[in-house]
Amino acid sequence: MTRVMIAAPSSGAGKTTVTLALMRILRREGIPFQPAKSGPDYIDPRFHEVAAGCTSVNLDAWAMPLSQIKNLSGPGNLIVEGSMGLFDGAGLAGKGSAADLANMLSLPVILVIDAAKTAHSVAAMVQGFARFDPRVTVAAVIFNRVGSPRHLQMLQAALSGSGIPVFAHLLSSENYALPERHLGLVQASENRDLDGWIDRVADALSMSLDLPALCALTGEAVKTEFIPTQPPAQHIAIARDLAFEFSYPHQLRGWQEAGASLSFFSPLADEAVPKDSGYIFLPGGYPELHAPQLAAAQKFKASMARYAATGSAIYGECGGYMVLGRGLVDAKGGRHEMLGLLPLETSFQTPKLHLGYRQLTPLSDHFTGALGAHEFHYATTLTADGPPLFAAEDADGAFLGNMGLHIGQTCGSFAHIITGP
Repeated sequence: MTRVMIAAPSSGAGKTTVTLALMRILRREGIPFQPAKSGPDYIDPRFHEVAAGCTSVNLDAWAMPLSQIKNLSGPGNLIVEGSMGLFDGAGLAGKGSAADLANMLSLPVILVIDAAKTAHSVAAMVQGFARFDPRVTVAAVIFNRVGSPRHLQMLQAALSGSGIPVFAHLLSSENYALPERHLGLVQASENRDLDGWIDRVADALSMSLDLPALCALTGEAVKTEFIPTQPPAQHIAIARDLAFEFSYPHQLRGWQEAGASLSFFSPLADEAVPKDSGYIFLPGGYPELHAPQLAAAQKFKASMARYAATGSAIYGECGGYMVLGRGLVDAKGGRHEMLGLLPLETSFQTPKLHLGYRQLTPLSDHFTGALGAHEFHYATTLTADGPPLFAAEDADGAFLGNMGLHIGQTCGSFAHIITGP
């Protein structure tokens, strides 16, 4: 059984590149596994799915209870991509880091090292990470951006007395870079050559990979248990296209396992909300990149207005929240008419980062009980006139004020809900 985490000292080291290559190699070898991402990331799991050929899940050590993490990770082979640096978590205490997740699931860690600007000093870095937290086992290293065969020899010599093996390496190449935008990588669905790119990186990594050693790494066996979920309705309509791609697989799967049926529709294709929907969910995504198309989607707009007028439950988060508003101003200052179901105006003309975990207390009957969530966007709220949906605290429990809106049965906020009733 192979259960392992791919982590790094910091963001930008190449752990996504290495993770995708390893997943493709295991898939080629016919080794089944569950792909996963540490934390609330929406983008990397979609890349995992292309590489692995199966659904990737989020495992969030800050927001999720251990029972849910174990259920989602499953009892079999598991490849988890860490988030940020190995020990980087939320708030002042760094809670919910990739290291915390590795400890919860007893996962050995493969550390991806960006070797572009280091040689012998790499030994101090690797041994520092290996000794920093006794709960975490750094089992091996993979070097990325190695400059030459001579450079590789220096790196290997530096680690020769550490007891931490080098499993593989990738030589430095501009061909291994993926395009990025303000929230991270450009979405997998927008990358036409993604499958071929993963194959090329997998080919390069496989030339040096010690696959038997990788497959020998394992954690403790995980016992799973059924955790019931209460769906918001028996028929849930979910927007899904390039503007609305940020929905958590564990949330949708939980609704289905509880007996709800899910229907998907595309606002960008001007599709109406499916008939007989008891609940409409507009997930996050990149509506700002498709604002003119959304503004012109008359069938979508009319169907949403009809459902709102009849009192149907509608929920939008982050990008979906902005679309529920009256208008969205793009980066060039152009205003685009949105659904007008919430008294909200948002803008990207002066982007400002809003980032972090959120502890939410509902202020309406749309939700009950405490909610664990995450906020990550660059939008500015110009106006938000109406009753708030949540009272929000950050990861340290500091009060951030109220957030979101609810008008009738239509509600939304910038927070992406991870766990809660």
